[in-house]
Amino acid sequence: MVVASALASALLYALAAVTQQRAARAAPAEDSLRLRLLVGLLQRPLWLVGLGCDVSAFLLQFYALDHGSLVLVQPLLVSGLLFALPLGAFTSHERLRRADYVGAAMVVVGLSVFLITAQPDRGSADASSKVWLMLVVSTMFAVSVLVFAAQHTGGSRRAGFLAAAAGTMYGLTAALTKACGHLFDAGLKHLFTSWKPFALAAGGVSGTVVDQSAYQSGPLNWSLPILTVVDPIVSIAIGAFVFGEGIEIDGIAPLIEALALIVMTIGVFKLSSSPLVAHTTQEGPEAKQ
Repeated sequence: MVVASALASALLYALAAVTQQRAARAAPAEDSLRLRLLVGLLQRPLWLVGLGCDVSAFLLQFYALDHGSLVLVQPLLVSGLLFALPLGAFTSHERLRRADYVGAAMVVVGLSVFLITAQPDRGSADASSKVWLMLVVSTMFAVSVLVFAAQHTGGSRRAGFLAAAAGTMYGLTAALTKACGHLFDAGLKHLFTSWKPFALAAGGVSGTVVDQSAYQSGPLNWSLPILTVVDPIVSIAIGAFVFGEGIEIDGIAPLIEALALIVMTIGVFKLSSSPLVAHTTQEGPEAKQ
């Protein structure tokens, strides 16, 4: 059930990314990295469809993280790109290219080899206050550096830096989601007397502002693959070092795991450059409402 929930979440997140990027590209450039960007996007029906997909995906992700590990659930979200292929082929009435099959195969093989080799366990559902403080501070520092870099460049590079910042933020919110699931199981009193659900809400809104700014700044084939890859990699690191989710480290296992993640990453970039996944057409803003 954990795997099924994670895969369904991946599908919905992929649909949300495509619809929201098309809406965000029409937003005024001066709204980038500002809360008013979200206010404006809330008036766009296409973006609201994506928001609905996002909310549904989060609920499924919440269940999966509450019953599984970060190291298992977050990498499975990469499979959203695999669902986007047949959906793109159906809506555009085009056939999959050879490069699409190669990219899909690389994602499947890389993801499968990593999970089979790593053999992650559930670990703990929470961490000490000192560990949480270190995690939040280090994550926000990394996000700040990436946003600073984005503000000093433009176009596709800006989209890439912002996508990396959003992916890093989402790695943290995934950890907070797992912790909130544990608190929720103990009762609403435990949940709402903790700082974690409020930090999750703040992180979710902040991450959304950053990722929508990434979608607004450049084509989807820059922002989507970086966001798709950074999120699970950050989550894997948090799962292993913060929640103690066991990953196989004996012998050549770490080498195999690293190579598997590299293969998966290359596959993600191949799929994101496909016209069936990345809707990077050059229509004017009026066509992107």
